[in-house]
Amino acid sequence: MIMSSAEAQILRTVLDRWKSAVDAHEPDRVASYFTDDAIFQGLHPYSVGPAGVAAYYAAQPLGLTAAYDIRETRRLSDDLVLGYLEVEFGFTDRPPLTVNLGVLLRRQDNTWLITHYQVSNPT
Repeated sequence: MIMSSAEAQILRTVLDRWKSAVDAHEPDRVASYFTDDAIFQGLHPYSVGPAGVAAYYAAQPLGLTAAYDIRETRRLSDDLVLGYLEVEFGFTDRPPLTVNLGVLLRRQDNTWLITHYQVSNPT
């Protein structure tokens, strides 16, 4: 796997914030890391924009945690970075769920935000 450290660092900066908010069960903070027109596809029907992201994470159980591993990165343009990850969501009352996650980050006003988020089940 060839991975640029610059792109991986951009992903880690955004995804560490996302993880922190998911782990703390702070859905509005999770949503603040998404663009106003972000396409969000968790394991339920998709939504567009931060309000849908917040609603999705508000519905998740308390104690949900996220651990991620970056598998691939691509710089698509100066202001777009693609990431492909493996994410393990942990629960307090059942076994963890491992999924694939594709994200597209867009730089807006010198801040990187998630503009596309798509989960897929690896099975």
